[in-house]
Amino acid sequence: MLVHLPVEATPSLLVGVRTYGWLGVDIFFVLSGFLIGTQLFKEVSRTGGVDLKAFYLRRAFRIFPAFFVVLGLYAIFPVLRDAPTMQSVWSFATFTVNFDFDPRVGRAFSQAWSLCVEEHFYLVLPLLVLLLHRRISMGGTLLIAGSMVIAGMILRYAIWENQVGVLVEAGKLREAFAVYLRDVYYPTYTRLDGLMVGVMLAAARFFKPDLCKRYAPPRVALPVGVALVVAALVLFSIRGPLEGTNLFLVFQAQLGTVAGFPLISIGIGFILGAMLDLEPVLRRWPVPGAAVVAALSYSLYLTHKSVFHLDRLIFGEENLQGGFGFVVYLVTSFAAATVLWFCVERTFLLLRDRFLSFGR
Repeated sequence: MLVHLPVEATPSLLVGVRTYGWLGVDIFFVLSGFLIGTQLFKEVSRTGGVDLKAFYLRRAFRIFPAFFVVLGLYAIFPVLRDAPTMQSVWSFATFTVNFDFDPRVGRAFSQAWSLCVEEHFYLVLPLLVLLLHRRISMGGTLLIAGSMVIAGMILRYAIWENQVGVLVEAGKLREAFAVYLRDVYYPTYTRLDGLMVGVMLAAARFFKPDLCKRYAPPRVALPVGVALVVAALVLFSIRGPLEGTNLFLVFQAQLGTVAGFPLISIGIGFILGAMLDLEPVLRRWPVPGAAVVAALSYSLYLTHKSVFHLDRLIFGEENLQGGFGFVVYLVTSFAAATVLWFCVERTFLLLRDRFLSFGR
């Protein structure tokens, strides 16, 4: 949300954080991989299999209602769109918009790209767990994970060399940025690092907890994780021919594009593992409002860009600067998310629980 907030309304204390706000997506991918992986590993260990019907129904009730309500509003009421142009509604509805998502063609509701990656992950991981849990060892799992990391690095390098770098050398920076987003940043096949690391962390902690405690205690995992994230950010900051251009404030340089994403993901995985071990200590200092933000997070994700846009239409962008603008953007975002949560999300989550309990 901070990345999408107009810089004029960003408090000075958060301006530096805003530059790295895109890390939120990478953190989310690792968390998601860990949570879904843990859920599936527990089920397969307990029952010897995966109830695919129940898994997909839970995900469908969780994701689809709020998403399709917001998508319908975007489609029916163009005034709600945070950009003048929008990709086809069909590509959003089929969760394929992150493939060939060219911001030069349509930018409205662009945050949905990461939800598409998630949906593809939800679709494939249960099948893989079901097929491989008795056929593959931990060594084989590590080999697959390592191969995925290397394949992703090779793929991103090839895309940069053949598509993005050519445009950069020609001085077509805006076009290069659009191609980078379309072919490197958005597609599922280039953004599997975080999800894969999360799943591997879940497997390690569930199947090999003693090894995790022995070789990755918090005193080791936390500094290693922080060091890896810092190293990745350094790689991302080496911009080469792009250095000094305002257009690429969050544009990932070639070295970062190739190696930065897996480094960040692995670093976040180490930090998450350390925080899980430190949970008995951390829970002594609860963060006020954290539970509310957690409950509203999906609705905030879906609606905040449209709300920011409406705020500018209603109040005037020139009036939404400094602290006043920040408060308006924040309050209206949470208000819209609360409405979506109570009217749609909460309703369908209750229906989900009743439906699944009835099915048993």
